[in-house]
Amino acid sequence: MTNPLVACRHCGTLHERVPIEKGAMACCNVCGYVLYRQSYFTLDGWLSLVLTTLVVFGIANYFPIATLNVQAMTVHANLPHALYLTWQQGHYTLSVMTGMFAFWLPLSQILCCLWALTAIRSRRLPADFPYGMRLLGFAEPWSMVPVLMLAILVALVKFAGFATIVPGPAILAFGVLTVLLTALSRLSSLRLWRHAEDAGLVPFATAGDISGDALHSCCLACGMVQPVPADGRGVPCVRCRSTTHYRKPRPFSRVWALIIAAWIAYVPANVLPVMRIRTAVSDAEHTILGGVIELWRLGSLDLAVIVFVASVVVPMTKLLALMVLMTQGRWRGHRVQRQRTRLYELVEFIGQWSMLDVFVVILMTSMANFPGISQVMAGPAAVSFGLVVILTMMAAMSYDPRRGWDARNGESDTARSPAPAQAPARAAAPSAQQGKA
Repeated sequence: MTNPLVACRHCGTLHERVPIEKGAMACCNVCGYVLYRQSYFTLDGWLSLVLTTLVVFGIANYFPIATLNVQAMTVHANLPHALYLTWQQGHYTLSVMTGMFAFWLPLSQILCCLWALTAIRSRRLPADFPYGMRLLGFAEPWSMVPVLMLAILVALVKFAGFATIVPGPAILAFGVLTVLLTALSRLSSLRLWRHAEDAGLVPFATAGDISGDALHSCCLACGMVQPVPADGRGVPCVRCRSTTHYRKPRPFSRVWALIIAAWIAYVPANVLPVMRIRTAVSDAEHTILGGVIELWRLGSLDLAVIVFVASVVVPMTKLLALMVLMTQGRWRGHRVQRQRTRLYELVEFIGQWSMLDVFVVILMTSMANFPGISQVMAGPAAVSFGLVVILTMMAAMSYDPRRGWDARNGESDTARSPAPAQAPARAAAPSAQQGKA
C-alpha cells in the first residue's frame, strides 16, 4: 500500500506517513516536531470518550459549582449564571468572550468530534465534512476548560473566609471534564482527516505525486500535500477547498501589528481595576497585582504564585518570545533553529493560560451575589486582559516557523521567492520516541 505524505508544520519537510506501533509517535527528521501519533483507541474507543465527555459537560454546566451561605442567604453558583450576571451588569463584551472560551467553543469541539467520528465510522462522509473540520480546527486552541478549572479553585479560596462553602457536583464534573478534554485534544481535525485517509474516504498525496520542478506545501486545514504557485498566491485546497499558501502570507506585518496591539492593551490590563468588590461597609477596586497580594495575605502562597505566573509572567513571556522570534531571522545552524522552534512551541502551549484572572472575575460575580451584603463586578481591566490573550494567541497563529528553516537556503524571513520543495523522507523511527497518543 502506498503511504500518504505528511508535511512538517514547523519546517515544511515532507515525509511518508508510515505505520507505527500503538502509543508511539513519529517525529520530523529535520526539526524534531511530532508529525503524528498512533493512539491506543480505535474509532469506537474515541466515540465512547466523546460521548462521555458530552455527558460530563452537561453535568458541569447544569449543576452548581458550589453553594455559598452568608447570613441565612444562599447562592448556587454555576458558569451559565455567572455569564448571565456579567451580561446584566452591562459587561457584554466580557460575557460573550468568556462564554465562547468556557462554554460554546468546548461544546463545539465535542460535537464536531462526535459528528466526524460517526461519519467516518459509517464510511460515508457528508458534503460539509470539510467545513465541520475547519470549525473543529478553529475551536481546538480556544477551548479553555482547564484554565476555567484552575480559576474555580482560585475563586473558592478567595471566598473561603467570607462564606460557608459547600462544593457542588459541578466542581468534580469540571475536574473530570478537564481530563477528558485534554485527552480529546489528541483527536484533532488533522487526526480525523488521517482516519478518513486510512478508511479510503478522501484522496491523499503520495511520493509518486511529487515532481522535482514544482513547489509543494500542506493545507493547514486538512494536511493535504499539494503543489502551490511559486509567487505565493493562495489556491483552493484540492481536498477541503480552504485557501492554501506555500507559507503564511505577510507574517511579518501581521505578527508585529498584533504584538504592538497586545503591548498597548497590556498597560490598562495591569493599571486599571480588574474587579470591584462592594460590601455593606466598603467599596473597593482591585487590580491584578492586588489580587495576587490578597491571596498571599490569606496564606494561599501556591495559588498566589500560580496567578502571578499566569497573569503577569505568561503574557510578558509570550510577547517577548514572539519579539525574539521575529527579530532573529538569520540562519545560524540547525541547533539554533531547533531552539527557536522549541520557543515557538512554548508560546503555543502557554497561550491560553493568561485567561485565568478573567475567569476568576466571572466566577466571583456569581459567587458573591448577595444583595445588600456583597457584590462583585468586573472592572475595565478584565476586557483589556482578555484582549491581550486573544491578540497574543492570534500573533502566535500568524507566525510561520517554516520561514526560519527556509533561511538555510539563503533566504530571509521576508523573502518572496520560496525555497525548493524538499524530497519526501520517511518519518523518524517511532521506537526512538515513545509516548502515549
